[in-house]
Amino acid sequence: MNKSVFITGAHDGTGFAIASRFAKEGYTVFIGSRKQEKAEEAARNIQNTYGVFSKGYSYQTETLDENQIRAIFDDIRSEGYLLDTLVLNAANLGIGQVSLEVDIREFMGVYTTNIGWNFLMAREAAKQMKEKGKGAIVFIGSNSSLRVTENRCAYCSSKSAINAMSKSFAVDWGKYGIRSNCVLPGMIKTIRWENNENNCKYCLPNYTPIHDIASFEDVANAAWYMGSDQSSNTTGAEIVVDGGMLAQLTPNINRTLWE
Repeated sequence: MNKSVFITGAHDGTGFAIASRFAKEGYTVFIGSRKQEKAEEAARNIQNTYGVFSKGYSYQTETLDENQIRAIFDDIRSEGYLLDTLVLNAANLGIGQVSLEVDIREFMGVYTTNIGWNFLMAREAAKQMKEKGKGAIVFIGSNSSLRVTENRCAYCSSKSAINAMSKSFAVDWGKYGIRSNCVLPGMIKTIRWENNENNCKYCLPNYTPIHDIASFEDVANAAWYMGSDQSSNTTGAEIVVDGGMLAQLTPNINRTLWE
């Protein structure tokens, strides 16, 4: 039987690229999304393109529901699989939450998704991995966990918490053969980038030493490395995919910039 992977927030963008990367390697792919029809459509696309079994699941992130998560993993088991890899890609971006004004419910809503749901997903996946004696958990975090951006307190602090949670899993579950690691992207070429919101298409690449930011595939390749046996001796670690932005203190303002 093929190895299996479950990716959250995988109906498009980075998540779909990660699903495609694992499918290319012959993995059975389980796709999570907030909308069932989008999850099912993405699963069909994966199956038709790569010829591997794929199935979509939906779940709501506004409130924590352990039974909903258990049902997903029970269904994965009913399909004959014990999960090999879990990639936690879905996130609440918490954009525009001004610290002095944000409603505490909005603030904590970011933590409900980024911490609460990720914890529940990881715990249920780890139970299956423990049975197998092996498994990999991959968080798609952010370089914002290390250097913050304005008006993103909930997002940045939750991403910092993810780094610590991943290390805790690595320590607590290593004895079961379970590894836990983080991929820390910087800016990614999403719709926001393509639409040049806040001039990010021409501004942000100029802040990286290599004059570019990450594609979906760049992040997917890092997730594949951390989630596969290629990183069999790596756990409790982070890999940064941000064009070198974290490596430099200030951008080179004397060079020719994008226009």
